[in-house]
Amino acid sequence: VTLVQSGGGLVQTGGSLRLSCAASESIPGINAMGWFRQTPGTQRELIATFTRGSRLFYADDVKGRFTITRDNARKTLFLQMDSLKPEDTGVYYCKWHQRDGDYEYDYWGQGTQVTVSS
Repeated sequence: VTLVQSGGGLVQTGGSLRLSCAASESIPGINAMGWFRQTPGTQRELIATFTRGSRLFYADDVKGRFTITRDNARKTLFLQMDSLKPEDTGVYYCKWHQRDGDYEYDYWGQGTQVTVSS
């Protein structure tokens, strides 16, 4: 199973981008799906996530600007990013967490660069 990301790029401050993360096949036992951002010299930070029961979480600095959605039929996770700021620049990764009894595994996308120019 692979997660394939698309949709990054270069945008000016105030612009919008939509990231996609599509699974190559259905993954049983997924109980969390989310997006992370990484900048040089830092660890990946959680930006937005669905957890079990469709609960949503957003990091404080993206609340009101980013929206996480999913299309279960298309096995795809999205991140709509509006009102982008230069500090949103980084490599964005999607992660799907699988839990099946005692078995747990994290699937990661390949990462996509988002650059916001000032």
